[in-house]
Amino acid sequence: MSSLLHLHRLKLAALLLAANLALLLHLAAGDLKPMAEWVWLDILGEGGSALLALAWLVLILKSRPAGRVSSLLALGLGCVFFSWWVDALDEFIRLPDSITWDSWLESAPMPIGLLLMTVGLYHWHHEQLAISAQLEKRERLFREHRLFDKLTPLGAAEYLRRQLQLSLQHAEQTQPLSLVAVDLDNFSALNQRFGHAEGDAVLQAISQQLLLNLRCQDLLCRLAGDRFVVLLPNTGETLARQLAGELQQAVAHLAHKTRQHGERLHLSATVAVVMAVDEDPQTLLQRLNLALARAKQPLALSA
Repeated sequence: MSSLLHLHRLKLAALLLAANLALLLHLAAGDLKPMAEWVWLDILGEGGSALLALAWLVLILKSRPAGRVSSLLALGLGCVFFSWWVDALDEFIRLPDSITWDSWLESAPMPIGLLLMTVGLYHWHHEQLAISAQLEKRERLFREHRLFDKLTPLGAAEYLRRQLQLSLQHAEQTQPLSLVAVDLDNFSALNQRFGHAEGDAVLQAISQQLLLNLRCQDLLCRLAGDRFVVLLPNTGETLARQLAGELQQAVAHLAHKTRQHGERLHLSATVAVVMAVDEDPQTLLQRLNLALARAKQPLALSA
């Protein structure tokens, strides 16, 4: 958890700087009130609200990786904290009646922060729905641990073959079926440089990133190592290639940083697509692996 908080240290530093600037601005423009004029109920209400907002912010940052949703929630809570913080400063510092900027500092950040939090919570809600939809697909088989990858945990190769067999039988009578392979580029070099523990963390992050970019009916499995396969029911080759491109972009945009040094890893992946014809699962997977090997040839030549 502390490693996740470390990734967001710049957000916390910026908020601390803004709070101190507001304090210095009030001290420069106004005078301290004597203790006899303090209204303790207002101090507890406004100061306590600011502390609660700060605590919520820390909890959010400790539990989420860097990304758009985390940034929206952090900015929103930061604005809410700042608004309450400035409001609490008025209980200790008296400003001249001619000054109006303090009202803007108190009032303007609050609606902006609530709007940012609402947008962030909306996207967080959709993230959880996407993950829950994927988890529901394999909930009934959780006790059969050999069918699931122990690291991610996604369906393993055997689970993929079983689901592929069922899908092929269904596809013969109704709709098309496609497969997408996603293979990380230069993953062995990443393991050698940062260690296998960091490589495992990358695979876990990649699996979550791919899940968030799939439809509810799609099935993601880890075939082996750094290779993932997505089963796309009721999907022709054209749409499958579009989805494959989106998954490739999702890997490239993953904001993963190493645990030890916080270094941003620039990841990429090679994708391949095949559409099922009248064949068994093993033959289809072999054809997918051949397509992936052909797709990786330019990368091997450039290396």
